[in-house]
Amino acid sequence: MLGPATMNGCSRARGGRKRMMRRLILYLVAGSLGCQPTEHSPSIKAPELPPTLAGFRADAWYLPDDDLLGFVGIPAGPFVMGSDVAVDNQAFENERWSPQQPQGVVSLPDFYISRSEVTVAQYAAFIADTGIRVSDQVLGGELDHPVGSVSWPDTLAYCRWLDSSLRNWVGTPPVLRELLRNGWRVTLPNEAEWEKAARGTDGRVYPWGNELRAGAANYDSTGPLPVGSIPCSDCPFGLSDMAGNVWELTRSRYLPYPFSGEIDLNIDPARLSTDALFVMRGGSYMDRDNLIRTATRGGADPGVRRSFIGFRVVITRF
Repeated sequence: MLGPATMNGCSRARGGRKRMMRRLILYLVAGSLGCQPTEHSPSIKAPELPPTLAGFRADAWYLPDDDLLGFVGIPAGPFVMGSDVAVDNQAFENERWSPQQPQGVVSLPDFYISRSEVTVAQYAAFIADTGIRVSDQVLGGELDHPVGSVSWPDTLAYCRWLDSSLRNWVGTPPVLRELLRNGWRVTLPNEAEWEKAARGTDGRVYPWGNELRAGAANYDSTGPLPVGSIPCSDCPFGLSDMAGNVWELTRSRYLPYPFSGEIDLNIDPARLSTDALFVMRGGSYMDRDNLIRTATRGGADPGVRRSFIGFRVVITRF
């Protein structure tokens, strides 16, 4: 039986987690005040892009220079989603599957996810091709750094452009071309796809395992690093920056668990209600270790743009 002092300590710990969870969700919404959800100011054109960029293909919109342009296959099957505070004492209440059980099992079909976050160069290639004008905050970073200060509609616009570009390019790898021909599309991951890619099938707390490891991720620091600059040989699928660097937006609405599936990606962004939130995952360079866990769920207003919010993409079936 717990004594009074222990019970008070547990109560304080639970209260601290609840306050942190509320802050995690609400500070981004509050941070959107004063931001314009549909336009940037001031606006600039895309920067001059170099003829080469180490590790990336200039002839393929600066996607990674490998056989699948940086896409990694995640096999079909079940995985454990959510958090059990008995295993992870930093778990927030919004990671609990239901009042009756801490975690749930979700089975997903196979999909492909980008090995790293979308970079400034990749986003600049999109801007150069479409003529969209954005603020210098979006393109102010180094070309191999993750792009930030993008809203949820901004990220979907990039996904649709990349989808169309890959469908129409003669150099698209045959594997990806076949997927797109069969009705798959480039989009944001839903939060189940993101979590499975981050933690694999063994329910690990961090992408590399259950214990915090010094130097394994870019967090509690002063700014983002080039994508993929911290290798993770112990990560289940060899992905980079699934913890830290920038928060990654998903296509899932922020809703209580259990995970409920898809949303209508064809919705007009202008019709999104002002109180709609979308899930973001992974934590950022400015966060502490409790926010870079594989199950941490953040929520962002669709119009908010912040330097520490970016994204990665998937090719998945619809």
